[in-house]
Amino acid sequence: MAASLNIIVVEDHDSLREVMVAILNDAGHQATGLASAEALDDEAGGRVADIYLIDINLPGENGISLSARIRRTHPQVGIILVTARLKAQDKVDGYGSGADLYLTKPVGPDELLAAVNALARRVKAEPNGPLPALELDRKRLLLSGALQQIDVSEAEASILSALGMAAGQSLEYWQLHETLGQLVTESNQASLVVRMTRLRKKLAQASGDEAAIKAIRGRGYQLCCPLRLG
Repeated sequence: MAASLNIIVVEDHDSLREVMVAILNDAGHQATGLASAEALDDEAGGRVADIYLIDINLPGENGISLSARIRRTHPQVGIILVTARLKAQDKVDGYGSGADLYLTKPVGPDELLAAVNALARRVKAEPNGPLPALELDRKRLLLSGALQQIDVSEAEASILSALGMAAGQSLEYWQLHETLGQLVTESNQASLVVRMTRLRKKLAQASGDEAAIKAIRGRGYQLCCPLRLG
């Protein structure tokens, strides 16, 4: 059996989620079940799993989008899509999102554990994985890149974390203001523009990428480089 892994199961069908979690825990892993992508953001507390088991047909953000988002921020983890979708294009989209494996329901216990064990060999062989261009240590408020480490403020760390976890790594103005706990006013908007300019310079100093953050005219901002959240 593979070494014990931290596994998060994102499945909105309650009984199926409970069964999968039980199978994994009985096999010696540490599995947690969540009902949606939003629950992963709210309840996982920033914890990064070794392997994610994700249903495609989730309420809210779907499994394809969630898989792509996890792969951008944590390129070293294992991702298994578990779904009833059987069309070839669905599998193409699944693998295109960064998934390692695509399992079709119903998935028996033996197949589930075999898939996890197969991924475990890669995950455990390269526990740190290839580092992305930037890494944010949210506790130490430290941004690390290929060139140097840069101190960031709590507000800057909040913005980077929100962008890194957002679908498409982009957020609208109102979402950024909400992240900062402020109302959308002309003065706060002007302050946000200045803050994003300063943050773009810090990203460039850390990574050498002058276009790490892109302004989306009339809408918001997008993070245009891989970011690992620690």
